[in-house]
Amino acid sequence: MKAIIFKVKWEYMVFFLAAYLPFHTTFLSIVLQSTESTFPVKFFQLAKDLIVLLSVLVFVLSQRRIFEYPFRLHIVDWLVLYFTGLAFLFLFLPLGDTTFVNKALYFKNLLIPALVYFVGRNTNFDDLEVRRLFQVIFVVAISAFAVNLMESLIDRHLQNFTGYPLFNQLVNNMEPSGNFGLTWTFETQAVTKRLASFFADPLELASSVLLGFATGLIWFLTTKREASFPYILVMLCSMGSLFFASSRAAFGAFFIMIFFIAVIFKLHKLILFGFGLAMTFVIFVVFFASEDFFYFVVDTLTFQNASSVGHVVEWLVALESMIESPFGIGLAMSGNSGSVTDEARVGGENQFLIYGVQLGFLGMIFYIMLLGFSISRSVRVFRLTDNVMSARIAFSGAAVKTGLLLPLFTANAEMYLYVSWISWWMVGYTMNEYSKIRHNHV
Repeated sequence: MKAIIFKVKWEYMVFFLAAYLPFHTTFLSIVLQSTESTFPVKFFQLAKDLIVLLSVLVFVLSQRRIFEYPFRLHIVDWLVLYFTGLAFLFLFLPLGDTTFVNKALYFKNLLIPALVYFVGRNTNFDDLEVRRLFQVIFVVAISAFAVNLMESLIDRHLQNFTGYPLFNQLVNNMEPSGNFGLTWTFETQAVTKRLASFFADPLELASSVLLGFATGLIWFLTTKREASFPYILVMLCSMGSLFFASSRAAFGAFFIMIFFIAVIFKLHKLILFGFGLAMTFVIFVVFFASEDFFYFVVDTLTFQNASSVGHVVEWLVALESMIESPFGIGLAMSGNSGSVTDEARVGGENQFLIYGVQLGFLGMIFYIMLLGFSISRSVRVFRLTDNVMSARIAFSGAAVKTGLLLPLFTANAEMYLYVSWISWWMVGYTMNEYSKIRHNHV
């Protein structure tokens, strides 16, 4: 924060987000357990948002002629503005069965990622600063796996020690559930533990693994082999955490990301690696897995698993709402955000449909187009830029956004703040490089 305010380094916001967001819920739980008061928790809940707002404010104030700032907007910028502007319009429309406060809180959850993109869009880091950001991501990936190993050794979730059940009860109004006194998310249907390390839950850890693996991979591919061991370690730790988290959507997303990277960036050996991993998993399930795990996989693939059935039911509810109200039913009416009440909630386990229910087909289309152009433009930057660090960020942003597509179908995945916000910053940074490339070719 000192660098942001006194050194006018508003871009350093991303270092805070990368280092803090993985620990956000764990930190809040410890604060509540230590103070036995929800007041400091409420304050620290807003800390991440305030840092983003502070960075944007410092940026604006640091521009001597802000109204002469040379904005060069292209399709991704416009789509961010369209989507956020549509949400702002819905904030004031008399739609939905929820309060204005809940709508405002939900709009805040849409606005902050847009501001993170904006900061990335206007950031110019030197090679050392980019390297330090990647080093933070690497440390998070390795540390998460180390905590997973500790949890496995003592056969307890870290959340049993941090006050997570009390946090859920007093702050999120959720009673402890499941066989481990946390929530059902922390276990499989075979009643085996799903570990979350220091993340909010196993699903967030599983999605964040995509960021660790993608960044480790691009540094491995662009580094001399004799100096590549740290990046191999990052990839191995990310894969290890993926297994500890036991998320079916994240497993699928991991393979989708690998094949996307291999095809788009013509890494043919990676295709063989991904195919080998997939075949290894199939052989393990068919010949070596326990009977419970075998039928768990089969029921998942045939949509007979209770969780899979639950997803389908939520999708159908959301689709029915969209057909009945194609222009949307209002903010804070779908999803699993804290501002969405159970009484008002319509659907909630598909990010695309969540936006479709609230903002109508137009909002969902804007969001889909935003993802599509973010990925395609990032791929273009990776291929065209002469800056190695910018290429690494473009690669990571495109790979992670692609890998997240499957979790977006089964969860309110934009709530996974670490992977969501950092990847949006990467897209923004990449679009800055895209503008430079396009300007130089004019």
